[in-house]
Amino acid sequence: MYILQKSISYNAPLLSRSLHLLKDLAYVNGKWVGAIGKETFPIYNPADKCIINEVPDMDVKDTQLAIDAASNAFKTFSQTTAKERSDLLRNWYNLMVKHSEDLAQILTKENGKSIAESKGEIKYGNSFVEWFSEEARRINGEILQAPVSNRKLFLWKQPVGVAALITPWNFPHAMITRKAGAALAAGCTCVIKPSEDTPLTALALADLAEKAGFPHGTVNVITTSVKNSPSVGKELCENVKVRALSFTGSTAVGKILYRQCASNIKRISLELGGNAPFIVFDSANMDVAVSGAMASKFRNTGQTCVSANRFFVQAGKFDEFVQKFLSKMKCEIKMGDGSKAGVTHGPLIKESQLNMVHGLVTDAVQKGAKVHCGGTPLPELGPLFYAPTLITGVTQEMKIYSQEIFGPVAVIHKFTTEDEAIQKSNDTPVGLAGYFYSEDVSQIFRVAKKLEVGMIGVNEGLISTAEAAFGGVKESAGQLIAHKGWVDISACWQYKG
Repeated sequence: MYILQKSISYNAPLLSRSLHLLKDLAYVNGKWVGAIGKETFPIYNPADKCIINEVPDMDVKDTQLAIDAASNAFKTFSQTTAKERSDLLRNWYNLMVKHSEDLAQILTKENGKSIAESKGEIKYGNSFVEWFSEEARRINGEILQAPVSNRKLFLWKQPVGVAALITPWNFPHAMITRKAGAALAAGCTCVIKPSEDTPLTALALADLAEKAGFPHGTVNVITTSVKNSPSVGKELCENVKVRALSFTGSTAVGKILYRQCASNIKRISLELGGNAPFIVFDSANMDVAVSGAMASKFRNTGQTCVSANRFFVQAGKFDEFVQKFLSKMKCEIKMGDGSKAGVTHGPLIKESQLNMVHGLVTDAVQKGAKVHCGGTPLPELGPLFYAPTLITGVTQEMKIYSQEIFGPVAVIHKFTTEDEAIQKSNDTPVGLAGYFYSEDVSQIFRVAKKLEVGMIGVNEGLISTAEAAFGGVKESAGQLIAHKGWVDISACWQYKG
């Protein structure tokens, strides 16, 4: 308790308005509870590594209680009308809008992104709940033509059951609302396991869901440390009461969950790692391309799954692009504690992330790459800051050539022909997002069809929205069904004839 009081006092200017949403207990079956084993773990502010709060370190037994609560609640919640579910989601959305400032402050504290970015994420995340509150009333069945005159064929959609939602640290608000909004709209109940790095936003959302009127057991949030996360994840995959699982995170972890879900043929929705190409053709508008590159590469300090990871710039515009991009990086990025005015970009989330990013850059430099700016940690700002970096001259033997960077490092490659750019862009086992810039209409349609990614931004660096499908191909997604905005909801209902 002393550590918590000291931390809150130290951060009082930021947290004073949002303390009522700052929780130190998990939320199961409509109650705020600790772990059965009484253990807790600390949540750190990545800007200075100060403790913000401590939350329960829950294990398999705690997880089973949450699943049981969701399973019992499903018996009645699945029978609610679409209008009733729509109203609940709308109440939740209205409360999130009302408390947007509070949510943004908590998000900045535990994630590190600037307060401006946090406000943007809250608005973005809220939009999913708004969208699914409307889509809940449009889950329609079908009438089929029977092969004989004395039969009638009907198809209607029913919620599949308890949905387990495992969410990442980089978008702790939006990834929960995208998943939970869909599941609840369909009539499923939820067990949410947020990242061990950013559970405070999830608990704040649970508080608002409670106030919105969701029945007990409908929304459950369990918190786990790194130590217990693997066993808790395994329980969510293998427990037969859980009928759908949605996960956003690394491809390596996604493969583990995929295997574990096979034991009971669970419906699974995976949004996994990316290695997004960002192509700039000679026909592109350079100012538009550079602005898009800034937004795509440096959003959340480069820690996004759809972040531009490999820049391919055609030879005729290569020097101009590098010069303008470099100039914009130096002028527009101000790193620091995200809670402070004027700061645009915060730290990396944890030490392992910093070491990974710096290791990739160091390996490239040792093998002959050229660093135009950055390339070093910034300990004078805090323990987890890394300088915005631009590198050219990267070759295939360098680790950074093919690995997802997940940091503020832009690697710029030169290419000659369109076919060369497409071949290099597709030369990866993953395919989540891709971007290209061109003013040639014929080229736009050709390239869009040939890029092996699930989402493409054409002359646009920010592509995600509640109205559009979100998912990838190859090893970036597993059984992800996404159509007309039904991102995760497609895995949450089933046909019955």
